[in-house]
Amino acid sequence: MTDRNFRLHDGKSGAAVTVSVVSRASQNEISEILDDGTIKVRLTAPPTEGKTNKALLEFLAQVLEISSSDLEIVAGLSGKDKLIAVSNMDSSEVQAKILQRLS
Repeated sequence: MTDRNFRLHDGKSGAAVTVSVVSRASQNEISEILDDGTIKVRLTAPPTEGKTNKALLEFLAQVLEISSSDLEIVAGLSGKDKLIAVSNMDSSEVQAKILQRLS
């Protein structure tokens, strides 16, 4: 794991974060921040029929204390690497909340 600094980007109405998802984990958790700043998230959901994407948005909404409707997967719907847009929250707020939950 790299140091606890990672890059988020501010957009017109929020932030964007890159996430790498591991499915079928024993628990939902933010497990580490990779060298390139990607957040590694482990989820219990299987990678079928969009279950992982739904679980990811629900988990991130819980971590960030926002509604899942404020999150959108803008790239990587079918892969493990995803770009998530976070509406109405700047990158510093997102980073602080993620770091609080880092396992």
